[in-house]
Amino acid sequence: MLLGATGLGIWLGRRVRHLSHHLKEPFGILQGALLGLVGLLLAFGLSLAVSRYESRRANIVSEANAIGTTYLRAQTLPEPMRGRSLDLLVRYTRTALSLSDHVPGSDAATAARASEAVIERQLWTLAGQALAAKPTASAPRLYVESLNEMIDGETTRVAALSNRVPTAVLLLEVIGASVALGLLAAHLAIGGRGVFVVVLASSLIAFLLLVTADLDRPTRGLIKVPDSVLSEQLDSMTQPPAATAPG
Repeated sequence: MLLGATGLGIWLGRRVRHLSHHLKEPFGILQGALLGLVGLLLAFGLSLAVSRYESRRANIVSEANAIGTTYLRAQTLPEPMRGRSLDLLVRYTRTALSLSDHVPGSDAATAARASEAVIERQLWTLAGQALAAKPTASAPRLYVESLNEMIDGETTRVAALSNRVPTAVLLLEVIGASVALGLLAAHLAIGGRGVFVVVLASSLIAFLLLVTADLDRPTRGLIKVPDSVLSEQLDSMTQPPAATAPG
């Protein structure tokens, strides 16, 4: 769209070059004002995308830490709640990791989240049984606390994956940049100079818009939210538990 608008502006400027004495100044004032507005829109859209990207990175680290804490505290539960909870936590981590491979809102992502909800319910049932068996012990209480934080953290992470830059903002950036670059190309073409510069500017702005869109797609494109911290957590959970079951 940007390159097409630039080409259209060059063509239009060359067609009306004979009216340059009357059109050059109005075109210059209009394209200058629009370029300033588009610059603000591009900066605003990029800042929205970057802030959401950083939030997703922080959420996945918090989620991995919460799972790790819950897994360690689950080792202090009495049997049979201990063994069943440890197995469920490994399955839960695999399911949480698979969310990074699915587009937010897709059927696959919805199915993965539903599987997580089932495992969360099973874990909470086991935590209630452990707490009922030893209501005054510290280990079940600490485990319930970390399990609750883990569930809340996953909810936050899923919500952050679906928190996209509003479509209206992206459309306004693309349309506004197209109009501004078209007017700039027409203004330069009327004067018979700067055609290469405006094509280069159009390419750079298009690249900036592509980066903004790529940052806003957490599971696709070239810039993805890294899930290595969850993978490392899963690897540590597949090793034998460090603590033995209480007597």
